[in-house]
Amino acid sequence: MNFMQNFAWGRPRGQKGGSMTDPDMLQVMAGYNRWMNERLYDVCAGMSDEERKRDMKAFFGSIHKTFNHILLADRVWLGRLAAQPFEVHSLDQELYADFQALARERAMTDSEIEDTVSNLSPERLKESITYRSISRRQEATLPCGLILLHMFNHQTHHRGQVTAIMSQLGRDFGVTDLIAFPGANHMLHSGGPRHER
Repeated sequence: MNFMQNFAWGRPRGQKGGSMTDPDMLQVMAGYNRWMNERLYDVCAGMSDEERKRDMKAFFGSIHKTFNHILLADRVWLGRLAAQPFEVHSLDQELYADFQALARERAMTDSEIEDTVSNLSPERLKESITYRSISRRQEATLPCGLILLHMFNHQTHHRGQVTAIMSQLGRDFGVTDLIAFPGANHMLHSGGPRHER
């Protein structure tokens, strides 16, 4: 039995065996995602459009393009989870050239992510989702819980690229650690979201 088979997706606490996803933990990750996006977008609001769109040789080039990619990927995954595909041409497709529009849509999508995870049950986390991969151009099937873990991990990965660019531009974005997210401890113990902005 391999590592992945050793875990049950969304197994209720108290049962034998590990659980790779817990609805409460996913609510923490959704809150952290919103918190970090708000902070980074606030920093970017004080930058010029030229700075945000400057090619800094990151994977997607600029802060703006990286933010676009994160939003695009989130919407693709949310669409798959809701069985309402979000059609895109490529993973580097620009959804919004205007920063204010991008920031507005980011906030709306973060609310949708929080709504999605707040309604999860352990049974839903185990459900299989079949979708067509954009990068591999073939069908794939994964548990809902793994998809959500991937989505949150993907966000963090690319936000790290954004903060690297910000550092090069001399911008202070503060602490990014998950344990610094206000309310995380409370959310885990109360089982509900608490937004501190």
